[in-house]
Amino acid sequence: MQEILSAVLSGTATSADFARLPLPESYRGVVVHKEDVGMFDGMPSAEKDPRKSLHLDNVPVPELGPGEALVAVMASSVNYNSVWSSIFEPVSTFSFLERYGRLSELTKRHDLPYHIIGSDLSGVVLRTGPGVNAWKPGDEVVAHCLSVELESSDGHNDTMLDPEQRIWGFETNFGGLAEIALVKSNQLMPKPGHLSWEEAASPGLVNSTAYRQLVSRNGAGMKQGDNVLIWGASGGLGSYATQFALAGGANPICVVSSPEKAAICRAMGAEAVIDRNAEGYKFWKDEHTQDPKEWKRFGKRIRELTGGEDVDIVFEHPGRETFGASVYVTRKGGTIVTCASTSGYNHEYDNRYLWMSLKRIIGSHFANYREAWEANRLIAKGKIHPTLSKVYSLEETGQAAYDVHRNLHQGKVGVLALAPEEGLGVRDHELRATHLDAINRFRSAAR
Repeated sequence: MQEILSAVLSGTATSADFARLPLPESYRGVVVHKEDVGMFDGMPSAEKDPRKSLHLDNVPVPELGPGEALVAVMASSVNYNSVWSSIFEPVSTFSFLERYGRLSELTKRHDLPYHIIGSDLSGVVLRTGPGVNAWKPGDEVVAHCLSVELESSDGHNDTMLDPEQRIWGFETNFGGLAEIALVKSNQLMPKPGHLSWEEAASPGLVNSTAYRQLVSRNGAGMKQGDNVLIWGASGGLGSYATQFALAGGANPICVVSSPEKAAICRAMGAEAVIDRNAEGYKFWKDEHTQDPKEWKRFGKRIRELTGGEDVDIVFEHPGRETFGASVYVTRKGGTIVTCASTSGYNHEYDNRYLWMSLKRIIGSHFANYREAWEANRLIAKGKIHPTLSKVYSLEETGQAAYDVHRNLHQGKVGVLALAPEEGLGVRDHELRATHLDAINRFRSAAR
């Protein structure tokens, strides 16, 4: 691995130089073990500890197939799907790998007794398989996490509708929390040159997810002047939704859970911020009963911040805990767009407020190829900035996942893989200088 790292850090190695580098027989990757699947059985979700289930193992370099690439991973990040993998919820990810392994001879590689997780990366292409023409060894890249087969016509207008659509590093093996990753070549996108490795790795999944959910016609189709309620607005997903709302001329109403998280939203430029803990909102009286009076109190607070208007769009991802309130506070004819459900998948709401007020609920999941590229293009142009709060080493990934699971983090949590320290990998110093104040403001606020 040292030869690969030296070539990357040199800044002068050519494509031919990278192609000549010998591939190691093995590399370090963050894995869950199939034999550990039942280790948390009977425990409440909140008590399950990723530090006990995530391991840093030496694993063999996988076979490279047609249309694929091996990438030297300089940095990655922790998403909530990494937490789900680590606590084996809602199901063990090994069920995904077993199903994928039955698809073809080539996909059998993914069905292993260990799962290398992670759905983000920034790094350098090492090898490409047959049929890859757009990328070559030495290219600096980031990866989006959409893995599709595209053998069915169902996915040709919107690749997210492909029957064999999967999230790389969650529903496939050989993910990005490792020193080397295996991706389909159409997952690759140019690394934004003004960002460091860890900054470039942090937006991928959440930035693209927020783009489809909020901006795309496949999601809410946000327009100028819209009032947009954003739950968890300082977090890994919500911080990008907040930026898209501001950049698109909408009015974000940011819901957070602490003064520190409120400060992040204000640093991004948001003016309307609700600290739900400080204001004491409790949308559930008990485990089985919601409290409509709290919905109404919440709606009144929103109108105080919007000049008397209800919200046009709710950016929903907490799920069960907040969904009843989300449906209630949306204006007549408005949209609730939902993904993730980190507080629970079984949503409950009063359907009268949906059906009689002509509201819409839209399900949204990651992003199609075009949406991922558009989201990355906005990062590369400096229109949207990374919200990176803390960077861990590969050895500390268990702690990073623990912090995300316990909501101890702010913004996005990065992980260094091959990169020996933070701040490396910046190529476009002129563009960075132009946006340095914003980059530093977002990072200092997220810390």
